[in-house]
Amino acid sequence: MARLVVVDRDGTLNVERHYLSDPELVELLPNVASGLTLLRDMGFSVAVVTNQSALSRGFISRETLDGIHGRLRDLLKAQGATVDAIYFCPHLPETGCRCRKPQTGLLEQAARDFGATPQETFVIGDQSSDIEMGRKAGATTLLVQTGYGATTLEQGKITPDYVVADVLGAAQMIQKLLSPTQPATLHRG
Repeated sequence: MARLVVVDRDGTLNVERHYLSDPELVELLPNVASGLTLLRDMGFSVAVVTNQSALSRGFISRETLDGIHGRLRDLLKAQGATVDAIYFCPHLPETGCRCRKPQTGLLEQAARDFGATPQETFVIGDQSSDIEMGRKAGATTLLVQTGYGATTLEQGKITPDYVVADVLGAAQMIQKLLSPTQPATLHRG
């Protein structure tokens, strides 16, 4: 079975900017490239899953979103890192679609595309919707304390499996989980 990590975009990979609308404003968070490289070195495919209601709200066009994702890929490449795919939900929260986090539609699609199972997938994100999506799918969830992560943790509305500093911390935790000689502490309540 293939190994897959599903990672959130805003606040997890790049600096959170409410309704990011300009590719030039994409800025990687510290340790993202090294975390993604470690995941790839462990044999994981990495898929980004992001809610982008800014499309339906008319704040950005599809071309702008493609430009934002192109810029993200370029910044990662400049640091020797990459992601395998980017999945996005363009719908408004009230639409009730299956692809908008915390629903599991995009995670399930990524798992099918990469030959993985949702239950053997790891989900990394900074918001309760990321963690809830992962929990609904039976995945292992890691809450990063970048973006909204610290606030999400303080609110106590969700319980991730693990809490880590950032994407590198998530990759290191996954590495520990896969290594029988290094114990990992479960954060789940």
